[in-house]
Amino acid sequence: MSKSQKIALFILRVVLGWMYFYAGITKLADPGWSAAFYIKDAHMFTGFYQWLMTPNILPIVNFLNEWGLTLLGMALIFGVFVRLGSLLGIALMILYYLPILKFPYPNAHAFIVDEHIIYSAALAVLVVFKAGRAYGLEKQCAKLPICSKFPKLRNWLG
Repeated sequence: MSKSQKIALFILRVVLGWMYFYAGITKLADPGWSAAFYIKDAHMFTGFYQWLMTPNILPIVNFLNEWGLTLLGMALIFGVFVRLGSLLGIALMILYYLPILKFPYPNAHAFIVDEHIIYSAALAVLVVFKAGRAYGLEKQCAKLPICSKFPKLRNWLG
């Protein structure tokens, strides 16, 4: 990979990381935030999203949402567990996309593709190009004894 390609991956990784970190940390800081506001009017898979809003499940959904975004952001910023985090981030973006989709319009200004699809595509680029290895901490983490003992773990770091 050329230096300019590494720099481009690094920039993409960090700006996405900041976006996800900020989204997560603002949810954590707001005691009134709940995923219920977003999913209560789901247009697709309504039964599934209504189940997510049940009193026993919603606190788990909120916790996973807040901490998932925050930890994904940190992973991308620092360049550790980028592949695993990005795959989980793609799943999260799909879960954000589906309830707002009135096929083929996810919102008034989009046709099939909206920001959630674009974020998913950008995360897929980070997965495919192992972006944690472009100026990330993945190289240092790969030297840890646990990575020597479990070499397949290294594939999920960067």
